[in-house]
Amino acid sequence: MARTIMIQGTMSNAGKSLLAAGLCRIFRQDGLRAAPFKSQNMALNSFITAAGGEMGRAQVVQAQAAGIAPDVRMNPILLKPTTDMGSQVIVNGAVVGNMTALEYYRRKNEFIPAVLEAYHSLAAEYDVIVIEGAGSPAEINLKREDIVNMGLARLVDAPVLLVGDIDRGGVFAQLYGTIALLDGEERRRVKGTIVNKFRGDRAILQPGLEQLERLCGVPVAGVVPYLHVDIDDEDSLTERFCRATARKLVDIAVIRLPRISNFTDFSPFERYENVSLRYVGSVRELHQPDLILLPGTKSTIADLLWLRQSGLEAAVQKAAAAGTLVFGVCGGYQMLGRTVSDPEGVEAAGVTQAAGLGLLPVDTFFRGEKKQTQARGVFGPVEGLLAPLSGMAYEGYEIHMGRSAAERAPSWWGAETSTAATSTVFSTPPASRMRCWASCARARASTRPDWAASTRGLTGSSNMTGWPTECAADWIWTLCIVCSTAARSEPADGGNAKRLPGRAAVFYGRDQASIWRPRNPAMVCTSL
Repeated sequence: MARTIMIQGTMSNAGKSLLAAGLCRIFRQDGLRAAPFKSQNMALNSFITAAGGEMGRAQVVQAQAAGIAPDVRMNPILLKPTTDMGSQVIVNGAVVGNMTALEYYRRKNEFIPAVLEAYHSLAAEYDVIVIEGAGSPAEINLKREDIVNMGLARLVDAPVLLVGDIDRGGVFAQLYGTIALLDGEERRRVKGTIVNKFRGDRAILQPGLEQLERLCGVPVAGVVPYLHVDIDDEDSLTERFCRATARKLVDIAVIRLPRISNFTDFSPFERYENVSLRYVGSVRELHQPDLILLPGTKSTIADLLWLRQSGLEAAVQKAAAAGTLVFGVCGGYQMLGRTVSDPEGVEAAGVTQAAGLGLLPVDTFFRGEKKQTQARGVFGPVEGLLAPLSGMAYEGYEIHMGRSAAERAPSWWGAETSTAATSTVFSTPPASRMRCWASCARARASTRPDWAASTRGLTGSSNMTGWPTECAADWIWTLCIVCSTAARSEPADGGNAKRLPGRAAVFYGRDQASIWRPRNPAMVCTSL
């Protein structure tokens, strides 16, 4: 059976996740087989494992630090907030349903067997289990039903290191107050305290550390300096949203939706010296970016209504009409369509339908079944702005409950007329049907006014829509990738297909929506 160590904090964002990841790496370097564990995680940033299970990103980073593959057993319960009062509950990687906070609190004990089963199965395979708590163990109103802090420590007999954040101020009060609110058995589990995010001369800090040890009766195990690290953030407590970022040569604005999810998808842009990545929450902050990104969200309709009420919807539409590239990912892509419908209340947002931004000729419907998968492939020929992507390999994922249907499906489509709104990724071997295309477009307002509203600034991924039989040459298509299933080079419908000016791999035949099937099937992902 594995040895156990647990990291708890005085508050959220005290640095538990990073310290747990550091311990995982240290144990690995010492020749031990280590695995992370967090019984209950509340986060909108999630990950899809190779087996198709969903888990929190913090445990993914910790698993990578330990040199092992992420496993849903490392995070048996994941809570993804859908409203201020409720969350989607995911157990062992699969959706159980939506619950209010009170309902989940009452049913929490039902999930203890799943938590213990996940823990013990990991403990049987590894030498050390590094457990991360959540929030604070001193939330005295929640202690009775706790399964993530001292409640879990008691169940698995784990010693605890308590972490405080000195960067926020009041670290001595944090640590002393937390320990003071623990009962006797819980206090005995605390084997040391850690002062995290320290900047300055430790000699000045030392008298306070000595007094803290006398007051708490617990040694200070260490003082960890403030580290500038670039790892996936666990949730919306990230500092990224608060950074003052100067606009650079290429300016990218991410719309900061109230329930923004998986915003870590955009982190790679931060690595480019001449690229600014800004998170925008108001029209005043938008300015005139070169690219607008609509991110994913756990509550698409509610965040779409917020986008409308804030004035950002009109600002995005105005920018698209002026030629600014607008790119939607997951829920952000769904918002770009004509309508978003949730007749069964899958999102539990209280609103069943809302009009979209109208930049894409698609409609999105939510269903109870959640799509969770990884996929990889190779980009086919790409023209225009994103031409360098041609032939490049990619790896991506799908997490969504919405399905987006095109305005008019071609005759060869068959019965299945909808697919993933979030990524539409197909790996080798190819999928059984041609099901996706992705496009980023800029258009002159003067060209084809009847299509200007639905295609200007359009971006995203969807099923193949029914395009008009002709397209003016002065449309500038920066990307159009077609997903194919056949390794042959002929029009899909047998018609007299012709290539339209400036468009990559899209042809029009007798049914006005045929696709040229390339010799090397191309695949698409827009959720990287």
